[in-house]
This record gives sequence, structure tokens and C-alpha cells, in this order.
Amino acid sequence: MNCALIMAGGRGERFWPYSTDEKPKQFLSLFGEKTMIQLTVERLKGLIPVEKVFVVTGEMYVGLVKKQLPELPDENIIIEPVGRNTAPCIALSAFYIEKRFGNVNLAVLPADHLVSDVEKFQKALNNAFEFVSRNKKAIVTLGINPNRPETGYGYIKYQKDNDVINLNESILKVERFVEKPELEVAKRYLKEGSYLWNAGIFIWNTDTILENTKTFLPNTFDILEEINKYSGEKYFELLREMYQRVDKISVDYGIMEHAENIYVIPSEFGWDDVGSWNSVERHSNRDENGNVIGENIHYFDSKGNIVKSKKKTVLIDVKDLVVVETDEYLIISKKESIQKIKEIKKRLFFK
Repeated sequence: MNCALIMAGGRGERFWPYSTDEKPKQFLSLFGEKTMIQLTVERLKGLIPVEKVFVVTGEMYVGLVKKQLPELPDENIIIEPVGRNTAPCIALSAFYIEKRFGNVNLAVLPADHLVSDVEKFQKALNNAFEFVSRNKKAIVTLGINPNRPETGYGYIKYQKDNDVINLNESILKVERFVEKPELEVAKRYLKEGSYLWNAGIFIWNTDTILENTKTFLPNTFDILEEINKYSGEKYFELLREMYQRVDKISVDYGIMEHAENIYVIPSEFGWDDVGSWNSVERHSNRDENGNVIGENIHYFDSKGNIVKSKKKTVLIDVKDLVVVETDEYLIISKKESIQKIKEIKKRLFFK
């Protein structure tokens, strides 16, 4: 059986103030009318039925999930009482899903990524499911063929000339995961040709998730195993009490850097993690002067600007700015500096 787990607990701080703690970017409409989480569920249609799709999210976002995904069964919403990064939330979900369906193949996906070619995405995901079905201990990730020296993504180095199997797509052995590089290093990765962007999408079965958690994060495993012994109110009581003691660590650091039998499918399906306003520019319609603007924006002798504003806004002789206006804040930044917004938010609120 194939299932999907959508991780929707992030706070989207690099999109602040448009993205807030109360309504982070996965619940926002950045491209068209549908929200990021709605687009994520939509691209699974025809491959995984909605009753086999799960969403793990913070307790404060359960109402948003139900409102935006009314077709999702309530019991498919897995509650994380406090954010502890991706490794614990995946293990928590694996325990939860195994209790429902037994050992299943599970695609783990972020809720806030963009995919423009759904057909190619589903093809890669289906091939990963087929591989994991035949190789029970395997972990498969979808790596994105890079087209620029990107410093905002992690990378996956694969072993050259090590084509494991061909299901209309290569499946290659992963050599190692690499953190976000400096620009010169990213240029070298691009030139070498054996590095892919890490899309944070993993396909494995729930037994493999739990075995690796037990091996590399035994504290987390023991806590979750104890919680999972119970159901109903007792389950939620222990979850709220004990979950805060699991390891706060990403799945990349906690498991992927140590696990064996990791494979990657080099993919090209128009992926972007939509990590900043600059990534919105890449996937939005621009006018003849490269501006990303709405109907209420007017500009004169201005180029390359990104404007998200409710008020009528006038730009005069400016270039490469990001302007974001909400009910509480007006942010004006050079495009090259907008990545600092997460740090700026911390400095404003934690002086």
C-alpha cells in the first residue's frame, strides 16, 4: 500500500510579514487562488487516494487544514503538539500510520513546495514506490537537476556510473547529503555534474522509518513508542506531555547522514521550495520591465520589483526592490537582502 505524508508545521518565516505564526505560507495563496497545501494534495490525485493522504501539523493549524482540505478525513490529520523539526514528526507519523494500516510505503513531502509538471512528478514518485516495494530497506529521495548555482538549497551527491535500476528513470546510489553551500562551492557542484538539489522528498516504508529512528535517534523512538501504546484521550495526554522531550533535529541530520541504502532519482518537474520572495519572482508573471505586481500597483521608470500590497502603491524610478504590505507592517528591501527577513523578525520580536 502506498500512502503520503505532508509536513505542514513550518512557520514560513522567510515570508514574514505576509506569512505569520498564525497563518504560515503553506496556508497562503502565493500562486493563483489555491494555497500551497491545496496544491500539494492536488498533485497527488490519481496516484494516492485522499484516504491514504496524511497531514502532520501543529495543533494550532488543525482548523486551517480542515478548512482548506475539507475532503481529507479528520483522522488523517496527525497533531504535533510542539515543533521539533522533521525527524520526530516523520517518526510520530510513521507510528500513527502503521497503527492504522500496518507497514506501508510512505512518500514524505513538504506542504509548501511548488511543482509545475505534475505528470513528471507523479512518474518519479511512482517509480520510487516501485523500487521501495522491491527493496524493503531502501530509502529513495527525489533530487532535482540544478540549472543554476543555488546557495539556498542543500545538495545530494550521487555516485557516478552506479545506475541501480531503470524504470524509465535512473535510480542512483547516494554518496552523501551536503548542506547549503557558498556561491563558489555551488558553482563547483554545478560544474562537476554529480550533485542534485535536495528537494526534501523521501519515499520509504514505515518499518524503515522506525528502524532508522530506533538506530540513530533512540531517545525519540523510545518516547514515541511509549506514546503509541495508547489511544484516545490517553494518547493525546501523553503526546502533549512527552513529545517535547524528543530530539529536535531534522531528518537530514538525524537519519539521512547516517543511514545506508539511500538512492536518488534525478528529476526535472519544475520544482521550487518557494523559500523566499525571490523564488516567487521565478514563478510569477512579470511585465515587460520585469516587475511582479498586482492590479493596484503603478510604476514609473521602475524595473525588476516585487510588490505585494493591498493599498494603491506607486513606484518611481526604483529597481530591484521587494515591497510587502500587510495590515501591520510595510517591508521595503533590496531583493539581494530579502533573505535576511527571518533574522530581522527575530531582532524585532526578541530585543
